[in-house]
Amino acid sequence: MMPLIYQILTEAGCADSVPVREAVEEACYNQTSFVEAVLDCEGVRERDFLMALAHTLSLPWWEGNGEVPGEPGLRRHLPAEIALRHRLLPVAFEERPEVDGKMRGVLHLTTFDPLNLVTHQRVASSLNHAVVWHVGQRTRIVEGLQKLYGLGADTFEKILRGRADWGAEEVGDEITVLDEPEDEEASVVRFVNQIIRRGLEQRATDIHVEPQQDRLRIRYRIDGRLEELPVPENIKSLQSSVIARLKIMARLDIAEKRLPQDGRINLELDGLPIDVRVATIPSVEGESISLRLLSQQAMTIGRLGLTESMKPLVLDLLKQPNGIVLITGPTGSGKSTTLYAFLSEMNQTHRRIVTIEDPVEYKMPGMVQIAVKPEIGLTFATGLRSILRGDPNVVMVGEMRDLETTEIAIRAALTGHLVFSTLHTNDAIGGVTRLVDMGVEPFLVSSAVRAFFAQRLVRKLCPLCKAPAQVEREYLRSIGFPLTVPGQVMRAVGCEGCRGSGYQGRLSIYEVVQMTGALQHLINIRAHPAEFYKQALNDGYVPMRGYGFQKVLAGETTIEEVLSVTAMEREPDAVPVAGRGNTQLLREAA
Repeated sequence: MMPLIYQILTEAGCADSVPVREAVEEACYNQTSFVEAVLDCEGVRERDFLMALAHTLSLPWWEGNGEVPGEPGLRRHLPAEIALRHRLLPVAFEERPEVDGKMRGVLHLTTFDPLNLVTHQRVASSLNHAVVWHVGQRTRIVEGLQKLYGLGADTFEKILRGRADWGAEEVGDEITVLDEPEDEEASVVRFVNQIIRRGLEQRATDIHVEPQQDRLRIRYRIDGRLEELPVPENIKSLQSSVIARLKIMARLDIAEKRLPQDGRINLELDGLPIDVRVATIPSVEGESISLRLLSQQAMTIGRLGLTESMKPLVLDLLKQPNGIVLITGPTGSGKSTTLYAFLSEMNQTHRRIVTIEDPVEYKMPGMVQIAVKPEIGLTFATGLRSILRGDPNVVMVGEMRDLETTEIAIRAALTGHLVFSTLHTNDAIGGVTRLVDMGVEPFLVSSAVRAFFAQRLVRKLCPLCKAPAQVEREYLRSIGFPLTVPGQVMRAVGCEGCRGSGYQGRLSIYEVVQMTGALQHLINIRAHPAEFYKQALNDGYVPMRGYGFQKVLAGETTIEEVLSVTAMEREPDAVPVAGRGNTQLLREAA
């Protein structure tokens, strides 16, 4: 065996590697897989080594390219338990004539370890048809198994092995996971844990478990986009058990299926605490459950990715003794994350910080955090009144939803408190109009507010596969892109590290309107919103699209991402000739 092993290592170009030789010797001594030992060594190119192995053994090579074999019934030819335990991917099935004229099935199986005799014996004893072996990359095989069989297929196969009927009647009769046999309950628990763990590993922010007419759909929201999780084809028959398990984890009433419920799950992954918010919605096909995954990792200013020009402005606002700082944007735009980063920066011994939220998303030591409970009369307004009697320095109000809450917050700002809150508007300038429309007197807005932030989230380019983009100059000019500013426009490519999307993670883009004397005057005289925009540009306001283009030139995101979340800047007649704001500079550059 050893001469064959070294022949393969030589052909793969890693025979001279000391770590590889040591790993092979240890594997041979312990009678474990030398192929896995080599693949686990740092610096070994998986594809080159496995192709050399296939060539030496005269076995066909399966490229894969992350594609799932297309034959619908392919998974039925190899039990999920065997496929997933031994990491064998069926890629084709055909009928071949034998000598006596009878047809015999032939299954094409891909493995990354063709020298594993235990695997060969298990397949031979379990299958009634012939096998043709192929060699493929381990990463491609694992990816293909996930897509072909679905998450947790091996455990569900054990549960369903004794069931003769997977019809709709059984779904309707099944009440809760507690009514199932012990082994089934344990398997459902394991499957639910796999769903959550996989979501955390893939950086999902939300997990949606959605009953459909003929299946149970599970989707992850990753970097703002929903992606469906492959699941076993017969999972519909265990829909009630899966949903009941999630409700038990969230301490919800498993017997109540007619009304929405809310709960929380506290988890830990690799020592990092994870807070999961759970919400159930009754639907015609069964209860739909949404899980919001909230990492309790500390929020800091550094993690916001502020530009060098933006960071001093933010730090200066955080040093203000009083006033209101409002962050605007739609749901899911990262407003809460930014607020917590601000509070984390100010969270010091000499400051008393009190928050009132609905709900409390991140638990931060050193601060007093209050959760709104309208059913007992604890609203934003009543809670805020109590907070102000408790001698706070900094107050954070989760959202300004009504005039009463807003007026109390403004009075708090005028009496020496620094207040942070959120507002639902499309841009920073719109914050002024929104407050006035709510019924706040303009002179109170101009006196209390220090700045309006607006923000959106865009996907970050994958650092492993991003590449320079060739973009038509005329197109750049038409969108107001700064043609004379140095930098390189990049494009998304896609690789294994980013699941082929070309993006990995998200970043915030901002626009900030600071309250200046000139802007205060315009608010007090109830000027038209276009006048606010003109004055903000004169005061140095950079529109969100311009800020996003800075991130594009820094190679952090793409033009398409910025355009997808920002509006075109206002018409030229809204921009003053005397101003030197970002819009005019972009036009001059064009």
